[in-house]
Amino acid sequence: MRAMFENLSPAWILLAALVFDAIVGDPYALYRAVPHPVALIGRAIAVLDGTWNRPERGPRIRRLLGVLLLAVIAGGSALVGLAIMAAARAVPYGWIVEALCVYVLIAQKSLYLHVRAVARALRDEGLAGGRRAVGMIVGRDPETLDEAGVCRAAVESCAESYSDGIVSPIFWYVVLGLPGICAFKAVNTLDSMVGHLNEKYRDFGWASARFDDLANWIPARLAGWFLVLAAAPFRWADGHAAAWIMLRDAKKHHSPNAGWPESAIAGALGLKLLGPRVYPGEIVEAPWVGEGTPDATPEHILQALKLYAAACALSGLLATGALALAV
Repeated sequence: MRAMFENLSPAWILLAALVFDAIVGDPYALYRAVPHPVALIGRAIAVLDGTWNRPERGPRIRRLLGVLLLAVIAGGSALVGLAIMAAARAVPYGWIVEALCVYVLIAQKSLYLHVRAVARALRDEGLAGGRRAVGMIVGRDPETLDEAGVCRAAVESCAESYSDGIVSPIFWYVVLGLPGICAFKAVNTLDSMVGHLNEKYRDFGWASARFDDLANWIPARLAGWFLVLAAAPFRWADGHAAAWIMLRDAKKHHSPNAGWPESAIAGALGLKLLGPRVYPGEIVEAPWVGEGTPDATPEHILQALKLYAAACALSGLLATGALALAV
C-alpha cells in the first residue's frame, strides 16, 4: 500500500490538486507571508515593463521587446515548471509537490466565493454592497451599474473566469504537464498587465495579447461546451438554448474566446449579457448576446454558480480521464 502512494500518475496528481482546491481554496494567510507564484511573475513583468517599454523607443523596437518579454517570462516560467516536475517525479512522494503547484495555479473555490459574495452583498447591503463586491472581480466601473448590471457582471465574470482560470490551466497541464500550466499562467498574467490597446501598450503588449488569445482558443470553446452540458441536470437551465446561443452569438464578443462561455451561460439562464459597458475613462458599445432578459437578479448569480460547480466537476473528470488514458 505504501509503495502505491510513493509515486502517482499525472491523472491522480491533477485529481488530487482539483479536489484539494475545491475543498480548501486559496490559503490567503500563507500568501501574506509567501508571495503567490503569479505575484512573483507580476513583479518580474513590472520590472521589465519599466526597463524596456520606454516612450522614446519607436513602435517597432517596442514590439520586438514585447516579443522578448513574452519569451523571457513564459519561457522562464515553463523552465521553472519543468525543473520542479523533473525533481518531483524523481523522488518518492514528490508528486505531493507537483500537486501543490497545480493546486495554487487553479482557483475553483476562490472564483466561487468571489462571485457568491456579490449575491450576498446585494442581499445584505443593497446596491452599494453589490457594487463594491463586483468591483473586486470585474474591470468595469461598478458605480455605473444598477442592480441588474451588477448581477450581469457577476454572471459574465463567472463564465469567463471559468474558462481562463480553470479550464485553460487544466488543459495545458494535460497537454504539457507542469511546464504547460506554468507557462499559461505567465501568458495570462502578461495579458492582464501589458496586453492593452492604449498608447503605452499597443506595441509592447501586442505579442502577449495575441499569444494569450492563442493559448485560450481551445480551452474557451471547451468551457462553452462544458457549460452547455452542465445545464442538463437542472430544470431551470436550458442546455439546448445554451448551445444555440453560444454557436450564434459567441463571435459577437470583442474577444475571440470570452464569447463562448459567456454566450453559453446566457442561453442556459435565459439572459441577455454583455451590451454597452463603462470602464474607467472608456465606454464600450458592445452588442448583447442571448435572447432572454437583461434584468438579471441575485438568483441568476446563484444559478450561474451551480452551473459553474457542475462544469468544474465535468471538466475535472474529463481531464483526469484523458490523462489516465494517455499513460
